[in-house]
Amino acid sequence: MSVVFTRVDDRLGEFALRTLDPQADAALLHGWVTHPRSAFWLMQDADQAQVVEEYRRIAAHPHHDAYLGLWRGSPAFLAERYDPAHVELVDLYENRPGDVGMHFLCAPADAPVHGFTRAVIRTVMAWLFADPATRRVVVEPDVRNTAVHALNATVGFEVVGPITKPEKEALLSVCTRAQFQTATERAAARDEGAPA
Repeated sequence: MSVVFTRVDDRLGEFALRTLDPQADAALLHGWVTHPRSAFWLMQDADQAQVVEEYRRIAAHPHHDAYLGLWRGSPAFLAERYDPAHVELVDLYENRPGDVGMHFLCAPADAPVHGFTRAVIRTVMAWLFADPATRRVVVEPDVRNTAVHALNATVGFEVVGPITKPEKEALLSVCTRAQFQTATERAAARDEGAPA
């Protein structure tokens, strides 16, 4: 299990992504994806064996990967990257070269840390755009997940519109490299102007 990306957040320190081991990480993942706060992950009723099976399927897929996110060295979030021309969005939108799909899930926390989820999505986006082939990041969260829509907007996502998927009504949104860079610069300027 090797670290594939590291980012240091000005406020919260080091975030990293490492390859996920479906078997070794199963108990941890099961607790996260079945937690009531993870309802939009659509795995509420999964048992641990089903979680292992799902992440083995992703690991074996040529167009889908899953990674465990670390905060200060400890597991804290999950990130998935996929090719929307082959997974999740096939024939549901106008795919462009360089499009990369993304899912992320923060571990349920007993004591939430201010700005943590924003730092996670910035880390995931920075990781995806670290690949020069990535031109746009594409997401398709549930239309009812207003919290994630607001979060997506903070990193530069622009809403395309609702789409119907087999498992949900989704809000398709896209973010170009330039949009992410602009949003990141704005956030940095805001943070600099904020009182300590």
